[in-house]
Amino acid sequence: MKIDNCALVLGGYVNGYSIIQELHEKGVNDIILFDERKRVGAHSNKIKNFILIDKTPESLSQEIKKLHDIYEKIIVFPTNDLELEYLHAIYHEIRSFCFLPFNYENILESSDKYVQYSYCEKLGVPYPKTLNIETIDDIEKISSIQYPVIIKPHKREDLKVQVFRNLQLNDKNDLEDNREKLQNYLKMGISFLASEVIPGNGSNIYTYVGYRSQSGKISNEWTGKKLSQYPDDFGVFSSASNEAPEEVLNLGRTLLDGMDIKGIAQPEFKYDHRDNKYKLMEINLRSMMWHRVGNLSGINIQYTQYLDAIGKEVPEQIQIKDKDIHFVYLKHEVINTLTRRGYYRIFLNNVFKSDKTYFALYDIRDIKPFLVDCKDIILNLGAICLKALKII
Repeated sequence: MKIDNCALVLGGYVNGYSIIQELHEKGVNDIILFDERKRVGAHSNKIKNFILIDKTPESLSQEIKKLHDIYEKIIVFPTNDLELEYLHAIYHEIRSFCFLPFNYENILESSDKYVQYSYCEKLGVPYPKTLNIETIDDIEKISSIQYPVIIKPHKREDLKVQVFRNLQLNDKNDLEDNREKLQNYLKMGISFLASEVIPGNGSNIYTYVGYRSQSGKISNEWTGKKLSQYPDDFGVFSSASNEAPEEVLNLGRTLLDGMDIKGIAQPEFKYDHRDNKYKLMEINLRSMMWHRVGNLSGINIQYTQYLDAIGKEVPEQIQIKDKDIHFVYLKHEVINTLTRRGYYRIFLNNVFKSDKTYFALYDIRDIKPFLVDCKDIILNLGAICLKALKII
């Protein structure tokens, strides 16, 4: 006889392990992890099974079907954009026994940053001055925006091909230095957005995270902000908190409802002191790296999806805002402190200036993922030291 259901987490990095932590804490015992390589989540004692898969939709489909031999229903938790594309590709093969947390009709379109900014225009949500770069001739338009300019692919193409996540151009000379690179990518069919750089560092970035059901109801939601990024102010999460103004909450709701987004989504905004507006940077349509901030401040977004998937009532939760909660990824913080001038002050603030600080991956009852990551810190530091010696 088959077991009723399981939670299937795709990807065992920080965001995947945080999903595992939250679901396990809420009493979900059958948690399966799929990944293309053995990352930190695979070492957790909270998972029922870890399965290596190839980086193809065919492999994902095959392994999900095998899992269906054991479980009647599979509730899927993707952690990167490529997994969403794969799930969309195999949707009709698995939808009868899988809960897939997205709107099949618009998920691919909604992941395009140009489309996201188009909706901002319609919905009255602030966003940076932006140009669409689809052809080689469009490169000339970049200089019509005031420098510095940030160039980003429409989608997370770096998961499929060797392309930058973002490229900052400080002046026209930078544009000329990178013209050939941009031309080559455009010939490959990769399109870009060129946007003004909003002044301020990574601590000006705020987020809204909500779960919107297939019926269109936002069940639970939370807001927070990045305290710092890695390896620079255009990088990824290093530390974050539960701090954010009410305006971010309202803008997030507007986007989820206005774009008919379903499942877990995370619009990210940057505060622009020049006009006192929170401007959309991008919308992640799955769980991002620091989503555990919500869990630690009283909002169980992952468990909300799980309950909705199995048809149980979802309790309304209120986020803790009267305590300052920090979530710190130690590996990124240590490397930042050693490689970025003056960063130690930021490190001290992130780790010690809060009512409560939690470390990513750390759980004394499931210590192996944290220790494996600490080993990675040592390897990273070794690489930094070797690079420094070569420079000397």
